[in-house]
Amino acid sequence: MDENPRLKLAVQKSGRLTDPSLDLLNRCGLKLARGKDQLVGFGENLPLDVLFVRDDDIPDLVQEDVCDLGLVGLNVLEERRLELAARGAVARFEKLRDLDFGRCRLAIAAPNEARFDGPETLRGKRIATTYPFMLGRYLQTMDIAAEIVTLSGAVEIAPRLGRADLICDLVSTGSTLQANHLREVLTVAESHAVLIRTPVPLPAFKAGWVERMLLRIDGVERVKESKYVMLHAPRSALPAIRKLLPGSESPTIIPLDGFPERVVVHAVCRENVFWETLESLKQAGASSVLVLPVEKMLA
Repeated sequence: MDENPRLKLAVQKSGRLTDPSLDLLNRCGLKLARGKDQLVGFGENLPLDVLFVRDDDIPDLVQEDVCDLGLVGLNVLEERRLELAARGAVARFEKLRDLDFGRCRLAIAAPNEARFDGPETLRGKRIATTYPFMLGRYLQTMDIAAEIVTLSGAVEIAPRLGRADLICDLVSTGSTLQANHLREVLTVAESHAVLIRTPVPLPAFKAGWVERMLLRIDGVERVKESKYVMLHAPRSALPAIRKLLPGSESPTIIPLDGFPERVVVHAVCRENVFWETLESLKQAGASSVLVLPVEKMLA
């Protein structure tokens, strides 16, 4: 038996989560070797292999211990959990982290020409979706009886084909709805990417690397919108400058050599630093202002 087994992580092979998932892994230090059409990527510098699979398969691959970890949309995870519950089974995957990418919503949309006066309009209507269990839960919560038309894809064209009156599908920018002459009318659920793990206890080597990956992910997520700001300023301007640095903890103050009344200020700002912020800092007395991106940070 291998004393140092490699972790297996499942990610979406193609879709809206693929590139952000790989970017996260790259920022966590993973160098991935993968051929053009290969479904498995080999971690060259970490004991981690990445399996590229259909997103719908990720929850089962993880809960059946085929993969140790999975990066998947909360919408996929919740739909699978509800499906298992409907069959009298319990979802066994464990959610480790909510991640700040892949944000979208499961929404109900109606044709532009159709009248919509609120949730009651759904009563007795046909709603096409690839998420019948999440939609069913929503309708049950609202005490609305409607027909759920389950489709495997191309949900947005169902009203034009006469197969449904409305649709329930994932929405991020809304451009797909507009292209199909639909408008969003109700939000069923919000979604984002999550990291899940197998319910099976991991050997010490794997468990240790999972903790290290979580630490790295936290470091990357913590500074996603952060900027490192450096500037010169008179000591007398420090109170005003502290108030202007967005989302900053106590900045580092360093004496400016040769100028006793001036200091160097270093601060990590955990919010966007806009041009207006820089202009306000300059008006407060700051000079030589430099703004740099922050890739990762450990607390």
